[in-house]
Amino acid sequence: MYVIAELYEEATYVPHHVQKVCAFFDAMGSFAGHLKEAGHQVLHLTLDDTEVDGCVERLLTRLAKEYSVSSIEYQQPDEHRLRYVLSRLLIDGVTITECDSEHFVLAFDDLTQWVPPAKSVRMETFYRRIRVQQNVLMEGEKPVGGQWNFDARNRKRLKEKDLASIPAPLTFLHDVSPILERLKRHGIPTIGVRKTQLTLPRNRSESLQLLSYFCEQLLPRFGDFQDAMTERSDHGWSLYHSRLSFSLNTKMLHPLEVINAAIDAFHTRDDIDIAQVEGFVRQILGWREFVRAVYWANMPEYKALNTLDAKRSLPAYFWSGETRMNCMAQTVRQSLAHGYAHHIQRLMVTGVFGLIAGINPDHMDEWYMGIYLDALEWVELPNTRGMSQFADGGIVSSKPYAASGNYINKMSDYCSSCHYDVKSKQGENACPFNALYWDFMHRHRDQLARNPRIGMIYGTWDRFDSETRTGTLERARQCLDDLSSL
Repeated sequence: MYVIAELYEEATYVPHHVQKVCAFFDAMGSFAGHLKEAGHQVLHLTLDDTEVDGCVERLLTRLAKEYSVSSIEYQQPDEHRLRYVLSRLLIDGVTITECDSEHFVLAFDDLTQWVPPAKSVRMETFYRRIRVQQNVLMEGEKPVGGQWNFDARNRKRLKEKDLASIPAPLTFLHDVSPILERLKRHGIPTIGVRKTQLTLPRNRSESLQLLSYFCEQLLPRFGDFQDAMTERSDHGWSLYHSRLSFSLNTKMLHPLEVINAAIDAFHTRDDIDIAQVEGFVRQILGWREFVRAVYWANMPEYKALNTLDAKRSLPAYFWSGETRMNCMAQTVRQSLAHGYAHHIQRLMVTGVFGLIAGINPDHMDEWYMGIYLDALEWVELPNTRGMSQFADGGIVSSKPYAASGNYINKMSDYCSSCHYDVKSKQGENACPFNALYWDFMHRHRDQLARNPRIGMIYGTWDRFDSETRTGTLERARQCLDDLSSL
């Protein structure tokens, strides 16, 4: 008998986006129906059915007694929290066994051979090694195209002529009104924009449609604009991104079938060049597998790391989008509306702001974990605490991804309509990112000055005249003293 259950504890350990909870519950219900149609015995339990349990331990203990169970097998959880609970579950007379989910490229037991605990392993090194092992985009011992990484060709900004040709995203319409009613009935706290119609795929068939749409309509320009951001298109929130992460993380698609579909399109079509497909493969075979290995190699200690001793609270506009910083407003409002933002919006807008403003990484983790529909701790934590906030001291990234407003101005059109001046570091009208960036570098100089990737920045800072340095730090003080007013 297959048990698929909605549980209060799983829906509330952080405040989740309402669309995220609905999407997971909707997909669970769809999968339960699929298993029943295939002739299996299925117990699909909603919040109404599990109200007496609340958590997975009490649920399984009750079901074992109710159905005279002698054996329980569970799919290996992707999160340390849940695996810890299940690995310690004891029920009299019941054999409890963990089974590999088989939904990643690397086997779980091999992860520490790729990423040793508490040690820095560069993603690029990991990526090349796994490319060779899996024979992905390889010609013998050499990478297709003569180089491993075409990232330098993946940084184009959208020009006026590009905006009109951005394709509409493929979406699905599923009525989740019954789920919304259950969430209200059981007092599940949520964030984000409530919608009765969900646009995410609910099953494998729809996920395959989304994969095909990506390969046919989006992949030809994916690499070019994978780092771009715009507010001047109705489709600016989706651009050329696949939006397959929800299907991958809920295991409706296997990463290798996604990778192979993209590579097949590359080999059979003239309008897809190596820079487009390599950039996509790097995200899934490289980054996705890498952060999973980092997570399991370093948990549970990883979750408490705070190398930069960041302590500030998250400003209220992370939950509302009500800020005069247009890049933050656009990214947060998009996240609240869709439960989605692409990797550059997450890393270089909200992530950079959290980093340079010294926001407590616990607060940043909770926000990213809750607001994004694809967020599960194994992928969220290394991306946030590691890549974004540098709280792990360099396990994931060799440098903090601190940046001024110049990067956002280069890759987006957000700054042109912003209240603040992206060219200024001083004064009340100066872009907060600029002053906060230099203040971040200044206050962490002892830790960062010897870092070979960013140490030269201090030469630039030292060449500023004393009036500029003083004015910039004063503007940063104004921002930090009242982050909520920006």
